[in-house]
Amino acid sequence: MSDQNPPAKAVPIVLIVGAGLGGLLLATLLERIDVPYHIFERATEMRSLGAAMTLGANILPVFEQLGLLEEIERVSLPCPWLEFYNGNMKQAGGIDLRGHKTVSGYDNLLFARPKLYELLRKQVPAEKITLGKKVLRAEEKDNKVHIHCSDNTSYHGDILIGADGAYSGVRQSLYKRLDEAGVLPKSDLESLSIAYVSMVGVATPPNPEKYPQLKDDYSHFSQVLGKDARSWGVFSVADNQICWGLSTQLSESEAKDQHFRNSEWGPESNEGTIKEFENLPIPWGGTMGDIFEATPKELTSKVFLEEKLFKTWYHSRTVLIGDACHKMLPGAGLGAVNAMQDAVVLANCIYNMKDASPKSFTAAFQEYYRQRYDRADEQLQRSGAMSKTMAGQTWTERLTRNIILNYIPDWIQQKGFAKAFEYRPQIAWLPLVENRGTGKVLPQEGERKDFGQ
Repeated sequence: MSDQNPPAKAVPIVLIVGAGLGGLLLATLLERIDVPYHIFERATEMRSLGAAMTLGANILPVFEQLGLLEEIERVSLPCPWLEFYNGNMKQAGGIDLRGHKTVSGYDNLLFARPKLYELLRKQVPAEKITLGKKVLRAEEKDNKVHIHCSDNTSYHGDILIGADGAYSGVRQSLYKRLDEAGVLPKSDLESLSIAYVSMVGVATPPNPEKYPQLKDDYSHFSQVLGKDARSWGVFSVADNQICWGLSTQLSESEAKDQHFRNSEWGPESNEGTIKEFENLPIPWGGTMGDIFEATPKELTSKVFLEEKLFKTWYHSRTVLIGDACHKMLPGAGLGAVNAMQDAVVLANCIYNMKDASPKSFTAAFQEYYRQRYDRADEQLQRSGAMSKTMAGQTWTERLTRNIILNYIPDWIQQKGFAKAFEYRPQIAWLPLVENRGTGKVLPQEGERKDFGQ
């Protein structure tokens, strides 16, 4: 179970709330170093939703360290090009990704999000995940942190990690206590900024021959920008599947008028949205309706696309990761990547704790925050900019997109990609993966086990 002998020191008992990609990767890492943990998930069954997802050099070295890279590659296809079309199916431009492997050492891999979820789920023993546990509040007493769930059950440990999404119950409980104590920044109480309403899914066409794109050994990424606030896209992945996404951009007034509860991935019947998009054409031939018909309802979900960077990520025995502390728009595919980077850095900080004392918890959380906050801020800005390129429909966003796709020299875009590849945190207790690309890689932060490298 472990990559090495357990550390000869007291280790904390960790409570992880949320079994998303960030929570599962964190559990995978704690499993490898024999730090006791348990995951509490509000859903009543383990199931991942979402559609197309990409991973690259910023996180793939971690999976290589864990011996899981080949499994990811088996369910993925390299994505060499992003194609953009107007509503008349005329190509409006593209973004060339073909040089990524030369610069970073890794392909830009595209796959159906549930594939990665299943891979990570298999790394965590089933008995260490409890479903149907909606956390209502948390408190500290008797030198422990306690969580209280909606079914009147309670659990306690030494550290509480909120990996429970943009509407995190752990964060809300923590912020309530800090606000009552008068120490919470006012900005942390402000609502998330809603930008789009989106529906996504994964289709398995009964007649793959209808779409020649599925025969290629690389992924086709085709995004359509309509004449109004709508955009839609189809993306070929492994196993003859087609991921798809629909998006409607909201005006500022529309966003303010939205009344919503918890905006998490979840199956949701929305015939109105399907009818709105079903007759729209796709670049591969046919309509979105053909794709909808080939999509199981359980692999369809509707969400609000929002963004916000919270200032407070930790206090005392509680710490947040992923969407619970930084919710990003999906355009650059960085939300899940940053959640997993959080998991890696936090696991490293827990591994390097001197003991299981409150002083060590604080030092670990401070180091985690130091390494990750500015990075998350930077990536949130990049995600917002890329989302406007992918789906923005205001006149300024259309103009900017046209310039990016057709007038900015390719070398400038490639230079930006190379800069983005530089940051790739890796596991502190395993040997570093060598840089196989021509680009620069930033030095690892924090303490590492000495492998004589």
